[in-house]
Amino acid sequence: MLTKDMAICIRAVDYSETSQIVTLFTRDTGKIGAIAKGSKRLKSTFDGPIEILSHGQILFADSNKDTLATLTEFQQEPTLLNLRKNLFALYCCYFAAELVNGLIHDYDPHPELFESFLQFLQNAGRHETRHGMLAALILFQLGLLNEIGLQPVLTHCANCKTKYEYRASSIEHQVYFSSSANGLVCRDCEINFADKIRLSKDVATCLTNLKQIPASTEEILAEIEKVMVLHLTELFGRPPRMAKHIMGS
Repeated sequence: MLTKDMAICIRAVDYSETSQIVTLFTRDTGKIGAIAKGSKRLKSTFDGPIEILSHGQILFADSNKDTLATLTEFQQEPTLLNLRKNLFALYCCYFAAELVNGLIHDYDPHPELFESFLQFLQNAGRHETRHGMLAALILFQLGLLNEIGLQPVLTHCANCKTKYEYRASSIEHQVYFSSSANGLVCRDCEINFADKIRLSKDVATCLTNLKQIPASTEEILAEIEKVMVLHLTELFGRPPRMAKHIMGS
């Protein structure tokens, strides 16, 4: 049976001289692996080789979820064209694709996340500064974790439940982040978490009130992203491959 869906390509590898194996994040089906036979031929139903981050309507046959689907059509709308002059934005998009691929299960639909991811990719080329792109990446990562039920606890201590106030003056240098606690921990609880990271007052204030992230300085955003990368490393069991390009570029 043929299924029609909207998809974003989050991974593509060569299978032969003429074909590819792709991982697609679709709106209604979820993440699927598929073989695109003949996609690298000059004349094919895929408008040329399938590029990572391209998106559009697909048609695929999937008779057994334990094997690769067969992709028969992909009306590609490329994303990379708007990103090739902005290397940091491109790295952020590749990083987001890696996170979606690593954290979403096969055939587990997340239509709202799909729309959020597509919006993130479409807006990436419009961010003229590193600051804007970094803020968008942080919010996307938090939205992704929220969608899959792994949203860090940011409004109160994840251990003792003490609530944090949103006023910057009320948060001293006594707030930590712990991946094992999946969120912020207070000074009275931090001794119980060997992996805790001490946060500056500005970063703690931002994390307890996410509306402040777009207006924060690039230095604060970089510190938040460092915390996010460390947390994602724990979730993945290894450093995400693209993380070094985000932190080092």
